[in-house]
Amino acid sequence: MHATVVTLFPALFAPLLEQSVFGRAIRRGLVRVDFVDLRTFGEGRHRVVDDRPFGGGPGMVLMAEPVLNALDAARARHPRGARTLYLTPQGRRLDQALVRELAEAPGLVLLSGRYEGVDERVLELAKPEEVSIGDYVLSGGELAAMVLLDAVARLRPGVLGDEQSPAQDSFGAGEGLLDHPHYTRPLEVRGLGVPEVLRGGNHAAIAAWRHEQALRRTRERRPDLLR
Repeated sequence: MHATVVTLFPALFAPLLEQSVFGRAIRRGLVRVDFVDLRTFGEGRHRVVDDRPFGGGPGMVLMAEPVLNALDAARARHPRGARTLYLTPQGRRLDQALVRELAEAPGLVLLSGRYEGVDERVLELAKPEEVSIGDYVLSGGELAAMVLLDAVARLRPGVLGDEQSPAQDSFGAGEGLLDHPHYTRPLEVRGLGVPEVLRGGNHAAIAAWRHEQALRRTRERRPDLLR
């Protein structure tokens, strides 16, 4: 997996790239993430990348030329077929189906917006796919890009210790249900025990119980998934 992020703040990604599952995947060469610093393509001695919006209004807008030039530089690092994504609340909702699509892509270019967003001509000329992680607004696209990168990376072969883990997660392969409940030691916590079926060693019964629990939990919490 190779992803290039276009951003004004590459340093924000350091915790993701250095820690936990993602950090191990990078150290093992299974995942590669690099950056194009948008400021590099800014105008003038101060490397300006934003300006006030035509028509007035609050905030600033990322200018078209710096963003387009940065996207050109990022795309040049990837083969044909790499997907360019713009993280924005107005985009297609990120779900596990889209994550699976992106995990198969030969490369990803992620544009992290800032301020009031990018000049509309960036979208018209570069034609990135617009992707949203939810119906809310963040200060920039960097956090959204991290969410997407983490979700995609864990589907790549070798990234997780157990290759069956992604299929058993919520929204996993097959029915796409929520995950079933999990228990570990001790057998009793403040008066609450572990379901007997999980202690009996009957794997068929355990599988049936887990499937029923996943159905029940999905029905109660996310009935839209069953539809």
